[in-house]
Amino acid sequence: MGASDEVRPQPAAAPGPSGEMLAELEAVIGYTFRDRALLRRALTHRSFANEQPDPRPSHNEAFEFLGDAVLEFLISAWLLEMYPTQTEGTLSKLRAYAVSAATLQKHAAQLRLGDYLLLNRGEEKTGGRSKSALQVDAYEALLAAVYLDGGIEPARDFVRREFAATFSSLDLENLIVADYKTALQERLQSLGLPAPQYAMVESLGPDHHRVFQVELRVSGRRLATGEGTTIKSAQQAAASAALAGLSDALAQLTSAASAAAPDPIAPEPTVNDAPPLNEAAAEPAPAPTDR
Repeated sequence: MGASDEVRPQPAAAPGPSGEMLAELEAVIGYTFRDRALLRRALTHRSFANEQPDPRPSHNEAFEFLGDAVLEFLISAWLLEMYPTQTEGTLSKLRAYAVSAATLQKHAAQLRLGDYLLLNRGEEKTGGRSKSALQVDAYEALLAAVYLDGGIEPARDFVRREFAATFSSLDLENLIVADYKTALQERLQSLGLPAPQYAMVESLGPDHHRVFQVELRVSGRRLATGEGTTIKSAQQAAASAALAGLSDALAQLTSAASAAAPDPIAPEPTVNDAPPLNEAAAEPAPAPTDR
């Protein structure tokens, strides 16, 4: 066989999802990659990369880092566009909800992102494709890959397609209610105090326009009251008021706790039956006897 007829080894096919599977995922997310190596890296878990022969493929942890930052930026800009008059605190709460692990895991599940992940056998056996943390990491890495491949515009389009339904179904008031109540409870727990209790004090007005008044108590002590057209909104007002005056309220709770605490027990005087050291000297001398 001549040199020209020598059979040369063909490069091994890259492990992982086939081209058809990657094309399927591109159709699902509405973006076609110019460089599919970026998409493949976004789907590569560290466990898989570390078991490959040198040169090992890159995994998606750095992409996850970038995707997290891109997502926060795009969500922040979009929220400001949708809610231009909301406070910074409210916008921060909305963003925290949107980029939370629970929300991102739902989006990843909708894309069936776990089906496309490159995992080692250990992760496969332990159900890695359905693990929330792996799905969330891959979702952020996927956004980073879109950004690196096409720039900020395709990344923004991807985010808006993904989160349009999330924001359209968002109950702004209830979200804020939950945040105020959670924030207060977490703050109290961090200080070793019990969870707040909400008690409805009264309901005023006609049935079609009720106003509820709620009292917030901690350790039986009233910290704040709130009013609202629903019980939830009244609880919101009470929790918000308690947070606003938490420093003074904590001082009251501390003072009340100190006043209720029993005084230190003074040691009881001990009874010493032994005579004083000089008692023998103090006794009268015996009377002289006649000789």
